Amino acid sequence: MTETAVDKRDAFLRINNLHVWFELRRFGFGVVGHVKAVDDVTFDLHRGEAIAIVGESGCGKSSLMKTILGLHKPVKGEVSFEGKRLSELDRKGLRWYRAHVGYVQQDPYGALPPFMTVQRILEEPLIVHGVKDRAEREARVRRVLEEVKMHPVDDFLGKFPHMLSGGQQQRVVIARAMILEPQIIVADEPVSMLDASVRVEILKLLRGLQEAHNLAVIYITHDLSTVRYFSERIFVMYAGKIVEKGRVDDLLNQPLHPYTRALLTGTSEPDARNALTYKEVPPGEPPSLVTPPPGCRYHPRCPHVIAGLCDVQAPPEFQREKDHLTACWLYKE
Repeated sequence: MTETAVDKRDAFLRINNLHVWFELRRFGFGVVGHVKAVDDVTFDLHRGEAIAIVGESGCGKSSLMKTILGLHKPVKGEVSFEGKRLSELDRKGLRWYRAHVGYVQQDPYGALPPFMTVQRILEEPLIVHGVKDRAEREARVRRVLEEVKMHPVDDFLGKFPHMLSGGQQQRVVIARAMILEPQIIVADEPVSMLDASVRVEILKLLRGLQEAHNLAVIYITHDLSTVRYFSERIFVMYAGKIVEKGRVDDLLNQPLHPYTRALLTGTSEPDARNALTYKEVPPGEPPSLVTPPPGCRYHPRCPHVIAGLCDVQAPPEFQREKDHLTACWLYKE
């Protein structure tokens, strides 16, 4: 393996034993409990790699994302980038870190200041991070708009967000995430608010940017139908924990955890004949993250629960294939 290949696969973002809990207070006085949004999550992200964090609403994936962005502080565990722990960075250090991590929001219209033109929106991060030369700022704005396929550029520089279509707004959001030339892009459900006809274009755009700039991408989604075309590894979250992880083809073609199978059951299929087949979906809803159930957090909904084990003891990770692990007692032996 060449030195370049080794560098590309270097794990430069590390999430280690991460716990993100939020205090619950009664009438503003006294802590009466905690919302355990992220509970003991560990993984690495390599240079140039695209991973997907998948789970239904309330599973903790957004809290995990915001902690990676430095917006939440964990109660335990660490996020480290290039060997530097976020918890040890001062204001200058956090600014350095955030310049290397671009963020693509879910709702493009809500993410863009309505009173700013496209040019001003894209110039703002450059001004904040000390790019004082106006000609350089303009050149970088034009270059990034070309990269997100908004051309002719002059037609868009003076427009306000409400003058753009949903797809164009999301391209501006992506351009803003790219303007500081980051090493990581965190994309939070980047196509869920867009028309179906535009979703593939935006995913292809993100994939092209990733390959052109050797970007690492963290793709947050609840929709397993899109991850096959975008990610290399998948991490499935349920009630604050990672319950299965593996390479995309292995996990989608042979899911191990009952929750992963349930997610795949609810995934839209392009083949209309599949709509005629009834598929059983486990009953119930995700548990409260304030008082999660003992043992495996999925056991109240699991059709394969082992009484006296699943409802008592939390499962460790079991490895079934290379790089394919699941936290489920069904795979103890």
